[in-house]
Amino acid sequence: MPQIESAIKRVRTNEKANARNVQQTSAMRTAIKKFEVAAEAKAENVQSLYKEAVKAVDQAETKGLIHKNKASRDKARLARVLAR
Repeated sequence: MPQIESAIKRVRTNEKANARNVQQTSAMRTAIKKFEVAAEAKAENVQSLYKEAVKAVDQAETKGLIHKNKASRDKARLARVLAR
C-alpha cells in the first residue's frame, strides 16, 4: 500500500477508472453477443440489435478501450453477419 497521499489518491482513481472500463467493455461484448444470437435465430429485431452493437463498439473505441483497427474489424464482422 502506498504511503504518499498522492499515490493513495492515484490508487483510488485507478480503481474507479478500471471499474468503469470493465463495465463499458462488458456492455460492448454483451451487445455483440445479443446481436449474434439474434442473427443466428433470424429474429425480427436484428437490425436494431446491430445498431446497438455498432454503437457499443464505437463508444469503446472513443473511450480508448479498444484500438480503432479492432473496432473497424468488429464492425465489419457484424455487417457480414447481418448481410447473411
